[in-house]
Amino acid sequence: MKRFFKKIICISLISCYFFQIKKVQAIVPYYYFPTIKNLQKQSLSIGKNSYQLLYFGQYEDSLNLAKLAVKINSKNEKLWLILAEAQIANEQYKNALNSLNEAEKINSNISEIYFAKSNIYLKISQLTKAKIALEKGIKIEPNNHKAIFQLGNILLMEKNYLEAIKLFDKSIKIKPDFWQAINNQGLAYFEKNNINQSIKFFESAISIQENAEPLLALASCLRVNDTKLAIELAKKALTKDPKYVNYDYRKEQLWGEKLQASTEILLQNKQLKKDVILAKSKIIEST
Repeated sequence: MKRFFKKIICISLISCYFFQIKKVQAIVPYYYFPTIKNLQKQSLSIGKNSYQLLYFGQYEDSLNLAKLAVKINSKNEKLWLILAEAQIANEQYKNALNSLNEAEKINSNISEIYFAKSNIYLKISQLTKAKIALEKGIKIEPNNHKAIFQLGNILLMEKNYLEAIKLFDKSIKIKPDFWQAINNQGLAYFEKNNINQSIKFFESAISIQENAEPLLALASCLRVNDTKLAIELAKKALTKDPKYVNYDYRKEQLWGEKLQASTEILLQNKQLKKDVILAKSKIIEST
């Protein structure tokens, strides 16, 4: 009987031993190794998410995702473009230029690369490089009305008013309701002392969309010959956008010295005193 029990115990131990080995073998982890194709798909999805975060103003998170996307797939020019946009949003201009250069190495026939480069050069006040980059982009995409408009703006900054007007006109021919280009024609004509043409273009811009800029600019044009209407227009402009009370803000919108001088005189009118004070207080509240 003892022998029988010993055999039973021995068999049980042996069975238990082999059972445990099988159990250990059964829990060996399985590792998933994605294919290159799957990784590329994932990188595009990450890039898309990065762009969405950029759109919603989450610049740092967008940058981190864009970096990851490029790390996974460094041969996709679109991902380099997204990374560059995220870097621009985070004011990393040198890094952004490097990313755009990488995109250009992969595919030099993408207009957005040169438009983005131009944007960076404008931010760091390198107008000549900005102009060259824009011209390259426009060669690829000749009917891009916004790029042509931006090139006109650079010429406006350089005080090359005649050539700027030509480019604004070209932009408007492509998109007739592009009020910004029509407005900036008015800015250029004012600096050329052609007030009547300025009035024409500011009125045209207002007829498309009643924005603060053409309203205040038109008011400045009319302040001598039609003070009553000028005051009405200025009040409306400052209500729509109080920032236009600020000289530096108008300068950022490419207002020239002559129009600035005329606007400063207008804003000193006693009838606008309350409106000017209110506009300035609104700016302070919003900061």
